[in-house]
Amino acid sequence: MAYLAMMAVRLIELHRVLKPNGSLYLHCDPTASHYLKQILDGIFGHGSMLNEIVWQRTNAKGLAFTRFARNHDVILSYHKGDEWTWNRQYLDHDKDYVERFYRHEDADGRRYALDNLLNPNKNRPNLTYEFLGVTRVWRWTKDRMKKAHDDGLIHQSAPGGVPRLKRYLDEQEGTPIGDVWTDISPLQSGSKEALGYPTQKPVALLERVIFASSNEGDVILDPFCGCGTTVHAAQKMNRQWVGIDVTHLAVSLIERRMREAFPSAKFEVFGVPKDASGAKDLAERDKHEFQKWIVATIGGQPYKGGKKGMDRGIDGYLHFRDADMKPQFAVISVKGGGIKSGDIRDLKGTMDREKAALGIFLTLNPPTREMVKEAAANTGIYETGGMKFPKLQIITADEVIGGKRPTVPFGHTESLKKAKTEKKEKQGTLL
Repeated sequence: MAYLAMMAVRLIELHRVLKPNGSLYLHCDPTASHYLKQILDGIFGHGSMLNEIVWQRTNAKGLAFTRFARNHDVILSYHKGDEWTWNRQYLDHDKDYVERFYRHEDADGRRYALDNLLNPNKNRPNLTYEFLGVTRVWRWTKDRMKKAHDDGLIHQSAPGGVPRLKRYLDEQEGTPIGDVWTDISPLQSGSKEALGYPTQKPVALLERVIFASSNEGDVILDPFCGCGTTVHAAQKMNRQWVGIDVTHLAVSLIERRMREAFPSAKFEVFGVPKDASGAKDLAERDKHEFQKWIVATIGGQPYKGGKKGMDRGIDGYLHFRDADMKPQFAVISVKGGGIKSGDIRDLKGTMDREKAALGIFLTLNPPTREMVKEAAANTGIYETGGMKFPKLQIITADEVIGGKRPTVPFGHTESLKKAKTEKKEKQGTLL
């Protein structure tokens, strides 16, 4: 009920901002789809549902000891006005279908099927005439039949045989896409597209949705943006876009993904600290969101173990490789309020306990002179391959906003993989 109440108010607002010719797609679990359908019917009106799409995953969820394995999600599609944007999509014909029906070939190798030219209505005197020695009630006028023959589109197997029409495979649109999608697989960990985000969807899935219900230049809104697959697909397909997420971690990941995939793209990020006062405001409002924001901004991985307030002195990790390309890591400690020299000693103890190569101290407020001395005197230098780095590094939120990052050998390996740069001329294979 809490989930449905949360969704209801958001769906009301999405209906409000949706243009009359716009459509809404809601991706959900099959255990929730029937409840959400009732809410959507109440907001959009009975009869406004376009489709209940079943996206069949190739990997089943759960073992089938007591039931059939669950291997699909549901996408509910609704329209707002009396007319809506719709672009048809087709899949290539099934190979067995092609072999069965398009079994003929011209001398140039073009495959074709033979289609009926007879009129189902036998009472059509104006279409009853002799053609190639055969008198029948034809579908077309005699002039149109003659032109088709002159163009090489009429096939007669033998004199006296009933002429038939050649339908070339390369001129057919394909099989219209239905509401059961079995051709888009979920992302696997080894996929080139996978970034490591647990609920990441394939770009092809969002490409299909966006192509179906929008045109170039239209605006796409995703209010639950996650790792940014929707806005990635929208940018790739020359749409305008707005992405929203409630966590600063997600916003940082989306921003990084878009800058890596589309280096020349121009967009603005709202609601994240852009100066020292913004960082202070976030820290005062929600220290945990401040922690996630600053850790993600430097490319770190937030600490996931334990409960809030029980982080064992660890707020995140930063993974990197040494001169021998062996994996190493730094532990991250974040302070969004008052700081003291004891905080540096605590981080040093955490580094020793975790056997971390480096320690990163991220602070809202500038460190005291004693803290800087403590860091330099009691932690020392990390050396690898002739390169030297401060073993404990202190960076303020203001410096992070200004672009400063921890110094580690050969860059660092972030919690998510780097997004592949998209090429404008490259389009998804499913459209």
